Amino acid sequence: MQSADYYLSEYGKDHQNPVNQVLHKICVPAIVVSLIGMLWSIPVPAFAADLGLYANFATAFVAAAMIYYLALSPRCALAMLPIVVISILAVEWLDTLPWPLWQTSLAIFVVAWIGQFIGHSVEGKRPSFFRDLQFLLIGPLWVLAGLYRRLGFALAK
Repeated sequence: MQSADYYLSEYGKDHQNPVNQVLHKICVPAIVVSLIGMLWSIPVPAFAADLGLYANFATAFVAAAMIYYLALSPRCALAMLPIVVISILAVEWLDTLPWPLWQTSLAIFVVAWIGQFIGHSVEGKRPSFFRDLQFLLIGPLWVLAGLYRRLGFALAK
């Protein structure tokens, strides 16, 4: 596995256009929340349901993602932890809306991916994940790294 700096740098090379950057700063978090929401909506076996609200496919996905971030860099995993918590809280809120969570999540997912592809069309480059699927997990880290830079901190190293 390459370093976090390597992946963030490579991802950044495909996201130089300011329009693409703005679209990604909006769409990447939306995709994260919507993916968690869709996974949250998948019924779990009775034994898992008996374990409580967080025994679901979304939690398993988030745990796997956090293990990936930990392997990439403990600093990255620690930085992503509040993002994961905020995303889960957003999903819990979306679940209070008067229509099914999966429908809301699917709508957000589709619109956000359209936004991503519009950004890449403007950029004139294919999305990074076409080169390496790991970039699907690097996207949220890249958005977060940009926030850290604006605050005067380095996320990776």
